[in-house]
Amino acid sequence: MDKILLFFVLLLPAAASKGSHSLQLHATYMKGQSPFPEYSITFILDDIMIGYYDSETNLYILRGNTTEENDSFNENYHKDISVYMYNILDYRLKLQFHNRTNNLEVHQTLVHCELLDNMKSGQITAKGATGGSTVVELHFLNKKKTFSSTFNTERVKPFVKFLQDHYEQIYYSLCMKTLEANLKMRRNQVNRKVKPRVRLIMKANSDSGGFRVSCLATGFYPRHINLTLFRDGQPVSDHEITGGDLLPNGDGTYQMRKSLEISADKHKYTCSATHLSLDNKLDVDLEYPGETFESVPSSVLVVWILGLVLLAAVICIIIWRKRWHSASSKSDYSSASTTADS
Repeated sequence: MDKILLFFVLLLPAAASKGSHSLQLHATYMKGQSPFPEYSITFILDDIMIGYYDSETNLYILRGNTTEENDSFNENYHKDISVYMYNILDYRLKLQFHNRTNNLEVHQTLVHCELLDNMKSGQITAKGATGGSTVVELHFLNKKKTFSSTFNTERVKPFVKFLQDHYEQIYYSLCMKTLEANLKMRRNQVNRKVKPRVRLIMKANSDSGGFRVSCLATGFYPRHINLTLFRDGQPVSDHEITGGDLLPNGDGTYQMRKSLEISADKHKYTCSATHLSLDNKLDVDLEYPGETFESVPSSVLVVWILGLVLLAAVICIIIWRKRWHSASSKSDYSSASTTADS
């Protein structure tokens, strides 16, 4: 039992802050008729899925590329963790439920740990849920732990007590070491930086009769970004802004959009983005359609006029040369005929 519980807190989900890293584990156990595997685990490093295991195939599927040549060891190690997690969850359920029904039961375990910006150990958390409701939750940080549970039966209490005692003694340091090892193997993926593409656009809003100004940043990684809308150099109040949700792109990057409803005013709007991939903040100003129509096409019109003048001059020269050549030919022919007649 000690060996099984040793791996209970290896991989963990954390809402990592800027510069921090997290290791995540999401385990799902289904009992009853279901088209899905009875048991499955997803492994996530920061926001990158690095592996998947389910009881149907009994295989650990490695995702992405590592920076070392020991993928087989890595695969076997995480497969062992998956099997141990299954045994832990199954053991808890046997204690939690005396009689099992034929109805579909869904049980989940969420475990996470994180390294902070300075690469110091952060918090470790474990949650167990049944039917979508949390039944056990434990947090541990700086040798302090908080615990809550809905278990009241004597059968489950020894298991819960064992978890509390072993978090500080074993699980905390083990999780951090596992996180550091995965960061080393995946450092190229985790540490990559992709600059955002930022646009500030304005479209008419038929519902309000005004306009919608939208700041869109897309294609960036990592996911942490600050996107701010300015009006005449001052930040727009949050209650005026809509959107702001972080959304994934299909290529592993992210996007974010913030919008603002405006009237037909002439304020200056600016979208400012700060991101780890940028040396300085990126500012994009809004150009009103009317201003764009007056300024840009006027310069283009000048080019067109100059081009037409040049084209007309070339045509005139060609026509003049043809007429001159024709007149010259007739003159030569007339002179030759006069000489022959003489």
